[in-house]
This record gives sequence, structure tokens and C-alpha cells, in this order.
Amino acid sequence: MEKLSPGGQVLLTDLVENYPGFPDGISGFELVDRMKRQAENFGLNIQARQVVQLDLSPDRKQVVTDDGTLETKALILTSGATPRKLSIEGEDRLTGKGVSYCATCDGPFYRDQEVAVVGGGDTAVEEALFLTRFASKVHLIHRRDELRATKLLQERAFSQEKMQFAWDSIPTRILGDPAVEAIELKNVKTGDLSRLRVEGVFVFIGYDPNNELVKGQLELDSQGFVLTNNDLETSVSGVFAAGDIRSKMLRQISTAVGEGATAAFAAERYLENMP
Repeated sequence: MEKLSPGGQVLLTDLVENYPGFPDGISGFELVDRMKRQAENFGLNIQARQVVQLDLSPDRKQVVTDDGTLETKALILTSGATPRKLSIEGEDRLTGKGVSYCATCDGPFYRDQEVAVVGGGDTAVEEALFLTRFASKVHLIHRRDELRATKLLQERAFSQEKMQFAWDSIPTRILGDPAVEAIELKNVKTGDLSRLRVEGVFVFIGYDPNNELVKGQLELDSQGFVLTNNDLETSVSGVFAAGDIRSKMLRQISTAVGEGATAAFAAERYLENMP
């Protein structure tokens, strides 16, 4: 069941270059379309329904949708996560046109160009360091005067000659037409505004799990992601989770695919062993 189009965040990626089997890359839309057609060839029934409520218990699982209620013995949760946005002018309009939330997906597009990274935690610094492989200069924008990332990552960042730091700064606007041309910054201490000319803006201020349907029903980690065991089963037997909704280290298409396979196999095994 999918409330919009199958694929989620992948559909926002112009070119996927880190998925096995496509050495020249493939658009996110085409990759999802191929997966969808292949799954349908094996009999998968994709329904355009929005799930509005889940009632999860070991013996009964009800799925309430905008078009009726279903009862099932096993369930795989793949509701994903949503990158936190800056919620500033130009962000939505330029998403996919210079604004990105995935350096490993879009970094190669910015070879020999200047980019900005917003954030100061481990993920932001790791992604900024990754971008130095391609960009001519990476500007790290952080609202504080020191990074929150681990000391080892900080040392790597400070020793990287391509890295520049905009301290005590928050973005107020992203400018450009039809693509990103600059980002406007405000110094939180002085209130001064400045403009940084960049071709790309990468936002890494965290992810919010799409966990509204399972809060209070499944065990979650401190950030709200669903906890699973090695078989991808959640705290409720017969309920499995795969992809970005899971509590895990890496969120990429390849990991989601592998987890989908594991969760499907585990769900099948669960049904076979039911009394």
C-alpha cells in the first residue's frame, strides 16, 4: 500500500550513481519504475491507499485505510523517514535543482563547483568530507561557534583544505533560477546578512522517522526510529520493519533493498510457523 507513488525519496534523486548494476547511473524515477514493473511481473498487488491507523497486537493486526479496513497476520512496515527541512524561502522550489539531502546520491553532480552544507553533527561533517571528493570548495554552515561532531571527524574536517566554515550562521534564503546560485546567511550574534555563491546546498540537520502510525505500539529508539532484531522483527511479533524507518547506521537504496528481502523472508517464515 502506497499513499503516493512507489519509491519515496528515491523519486527526488535525478541520478542514482551508487546502486549496483548501473555503472553510468540511473534516474531515481526509472530505477523505481523498473523495480515496480519487476515486482508486478511476480504478482505484487500495489494499491494506492493511505494507511490512517494501525492496530498492532501479536494475534491481530488491523490496517485502517482511507478505503476500508484490512486484517492481516503479518505486516512489513516501510514508511521511511523524511529529511528535516530548513523551512526557508527557495528550499522547496529548488529541491532537486541544487538543494539536496543526500551527498552520496548527488555529490558527483558538483564536480569542481562550490557547495554549502548546513549542519554541524556527525552526518553533516561526514557528508561534507565526502563532498570534498568532487566539489572545489565545501562551505560548512553551522549556527554555533563549534561543531557537534566527534573530535575525530572535526580533526579531519579542519585539516581538509577544501573545507571552509561559516560559524554562528543560519541560512535565511536559497536563491537562484532555475537552479541554486547562492545562499543567504544571517549571523546569529550580530544579525548581519551575507550572501554565499554556491551551486549546491546540502541540508543535514537530521531525519524525522515517519512513525506516526506506530507510536505507542512499537519500541522506538531515542530518535523515534523503529527497533528490530536481526530478523527485522519489531517488538510486536509478526510486525517487521525495513528501510529508513528502522533504527540503523546507513540509509541508502541498497540497504533498503536488502532489508526488504530479509523482512519478506522473515514474514513468510513467521506465517509458516503459526499454529
